Amino acid sequence: MVAGYFGKTLRVNLSSGMISADENDENFYRSYFGGSGLINYYLLREVDAGVDALGPENKLIFATGPITGVPIAGSGRNSVGAKSPLNGGYGQAEAGGFWGAELRHAGWDAIVVEGKAENPVYIWIEDDKVEIKDARHLWGKTTLEVQKAIQKELGSSTIRVTQIGPAGENQVRYACVVNDINHAAGRSGMGAVMGSKNLRAIAVRGHQKVELADEKAVTSLAKWLRDDLKTNRMAVNFSQNGTAGGVSAFSAMGNLPTNNFRYGHFDGADKLNAQSINEQILVKRGGCYACTIRCKPHVGSNSTYKVDPAYGGPEYETLGSLGSSCGVDNLEAVARGNQQCGAYGLDTISTGVSIAFAMECFEKGIITEKDTGGIQLRFGNADAMLEMIELIARREGIGNTLAEGSARAAAAIGKGSEEFANHVKGQEVPMHEPRCKAGLGLGYAISPTGADHCHNIHDTGYEARIGSGPKAMGIMEPLPSQDLSAAKVR
Repeated sequence: MVAGYFGKTLRVNLSSGMISADENDENFYRSYFGGSGLINYYLLREVDAGVDALGPENKLIFATGPITGVPIAGSGRNSVGAKSPLNGGYGQAEAGGFWGAELRHAGWDAIVVEGKAENPVYIWIEDDKVEIKDARHLWGKTTLEVQKAIQKELGSSTIRVTQIGPAGENQVRYACVVNDINHAAGRSGMGAVMGSKNLRAIAVRGHQKVELADEKAVTSLAKWLRDDLKTNRMAVNFSQNGTAGGVSAFSAMGNLPTNNFRYGHFDGADKLNAQSINEQILVKRGGCYACTIRCKPHVGSNSTYKVDPAYGGPEYETLGSLGSSCGVDNLEAVARGNQQCGAYGLDTISTGVSIAFAMECFEKGIITEKDTGGIQLRFGNADAMLEMIELIARREGIGNTLAEGSARAAAAIGKGSEEFANHVKGQEVPMHEPRCKAGLGLGYAISPTGADHCHNIHDTGYEARIGSGPKAMGIMEPLPSQDLSAAKVR
């Protein structure tokens, strides 16, 4: 087998209980490279057009890349893919943490989950040993409760768990899959697909190493990268501030979506920025497998809004979606919202943008207190934002409508509300203003999953940070962020 892969894909059919393995050769892995390549291969060949994304015919794929599980910075990620219940087409999301590396250490490159279990189950993988186990006692619990329960049941705190929360069980169309409690494969509704299969979690423990073609060279590269990241300006900023370091700067340049994308500047941005997090609620910083940057905030609060550091903390996208997009500048409330989304397994981007959509509809009189159950759903109302997260996760009241995503919610509400639903192909727009980043806006439009900030170039990279990297891609001169010429598109 080619170095970097084990040559095995695990298949678990939840309808029949059959567990098997596909063996793949070097040509296969060179043709379908990385997690995305594997997901595309299985979906395009094995999922028929027209199948219900939330039906048993859909397949859910967990896939890794050739360096996943190799002890080098950036190697802790895995992809999750299926037909998306949010956009009706291709669905894929990525997550960091430790679960993907553990899957590789168990000797598997990917997992294909088929069918639907009669009752809730979870999958337990220990190297070549694979079992389907009863999860009825886990159904309805938060992600933290389930991880603790599985680790206790299987007898080790070193077991890694990827799972859904109650939102996935309830098939909220933008429910996510969560690694290690606080690393989310957030976009395109993969948690809803997992919930539709009655699959609550996949627990993994592995004891193998990824084979390397030149282990000495990889070790040398890993050491160089480790040392470089200690002095690299961007890496140091991420270590100190995480992704929240961009909040105030983005607001100043008009790139921080505010009040449902009505504005790009938020007066309360400094209350949500990295300095405020570090000074007020930061408990520690965490990271992903083999990565020295440790950009993940773990925050806590025992004041009005209780926040448990186990759920990590809000990163840039969450500070924007639950914060500025909803007009909320209370940092502890946004941190509490991040915890609720983590506990229930909700994509914070789609959750916040859907709530902001409803807030604009409320302020314009399209929906009223009768629709919201008495909630004053106005921009800036932190308690209303938090209550909507609860309703969405449980699919109660107006939360049931918003759980369908803003596009479907607007179609159901009508009355001109479609004008205020910010989505592309049914997927809510992330916290980067396409009116400020024109090239990224084009990327939103052509992305196969709909709006996704991880699929495309960020125009600010063409402006101020031109260097050897962009030149290597053929970008020889700076271009304004709002430029959308042929040179930018190329």
